[in-house]
Order: sequence, then C-alpha cells, then structure tokens
Amino acid sequence: MKRPTKKGSDTAGATGEPESDSLIASAIRGAKDLAKTFVPAILIALAVRSSVVQAFWVPSGSMLPTIQIGDHIFVNKLAYTVRMPLAGPITEIKSPERGDIVVFVRPGDPGTDLIKRVVAVAGDTIEIRRKKLFVNGVAAEDVHAHFEEPVAAGQRDNMRPQTVPSGKFFVMGDNRDKSYDSRFWGFANIEDIKGRATFVYWSRDSQTCWEDLRQHGVGQLFSSTCMPRWRRFGMYIR
Repeated sequence: MKRPTKKGSDTAGATGEPESDSLIASAIRGAKDLAKTFVPAILIALAVRSSVVQAFWVPSGSMLPTIQIGDHIFVNKLAYTVRMPLAGPITEIKSPERGDIVVFVRPGDPGTDLIKRVVAVAGDTIEIRRKKLFVNGVAAEDVHAHFEEPVAAGQRDNMRPQTVPSGKFFVMGDNRDKSYDSRFWGFANIEDIKGRATFVYWSRDSQTCWEDLRQHGVGQLFSSTCMPRWRRFGMYIR
C-alpha cells in the first residue's frame, strides 16, 4: 500500500489547521501575553496614583513666587491619611500644620482642586490687619507672603478675627494680592485634602509659550518662555 503524500498546497503545518486559524491563534496568544504584562502594571499605577502620589499642574499664579505658573508637581497622598487603592482615606496619620502647602478640593466645587498654604488650623484664631497676618493674637512669621499692591479696604487686607472650627483649616496663597482663598470663601475641609505638595518634576509656562508661538511663529520655540525651567526640576516645595 502506498503511503499518502503531502503536498505543500494542501497543508498548513503539522497540526493540519488552516493558515488563517493559526494566525488568529497566534494573535490571541500574543494578546494574552501582553495582557499579563500590562494589566498588572496599569493596576499598580492606578493604585499608586489613588493612594500614594499624584501629579498636578499649576495653571495660576496664586502661589507665586513659591510655585510658578506651569509647574508640574507631585503631591504626597500619604502625608495626612492612609488611603485604600482606588478608594478614599481610611485612617488619619496627622493633621495639616501651619506652613504646609496642600492640594484640596475647593469647598462647594468638587470639580476644582486648589493649591494653597495652610496658615491656621482648628482652634486657631486668625486675623489680618493691613495685610499683616496674626494667629492667636500674635504676628505670624509670614516669610512666604508676597505683596505687589498697597493696602486696600476690604477682606483681602483687613479681616476681623475668626476661629477655625474643628475639622477645618484656613489657607492663603503666597501671592496675597492675587489669591482667591479662605479670606473670601471661608474654611476648607480636612476631609477634602488630597495631599501635601512635595517637589516639582517638570516646569514650563506653556500658556505664555503657546501665545508667543501664535503671535511670532515657531521661531519662539526655543525662546526663554518656551524652554523648560531646568533649574526647577526636582525642586523641593516648602
């Protein structure tokens, strides 16, 4: 009896599967391998972002000169609370202290994050007299405060004594004449803190850069306004 012969046109490998089926199987195996590699990495990244550290971009000048417009910063989410991955805080480590720069949700506006400096905590009585900050009746050592305008009437430069309630804190921007903060909208909530600002990992004033590019063309791409602020990379925020 003659053994059957195999012709190249009739076979597609030792398994006898059609070539298209073999390619599909290979693609599925490849997709599974990629999933095994990337899915855990994505889950870990999401867990880190939700519970350990988070990146923020600063688009305004309310914290000048400490934090520049266009600074990209890392926020330590474990500074005050322990957080479950992809969930909220589960236990408090410590309360914010005077002088801390924190990122928090603006009261009454859950879609807006703010970055400000804590100037008074629960139990403190805060007052402002002709731009000068007083805490518990004593002139504060307000070394980060920056002023550009003369004293004016109103809440910005003169505020009657207020005592910070439990579970709250009082914040101000370092750029005192250009900051919309607790002087105007009241106390912030401890539970709304996202973390403490730690350091700058990237910095460039992209708003000014794109405006310069629009007005003057691509020749501005390597100008001082468009180039990264290399000296700020890795700068610790205090």
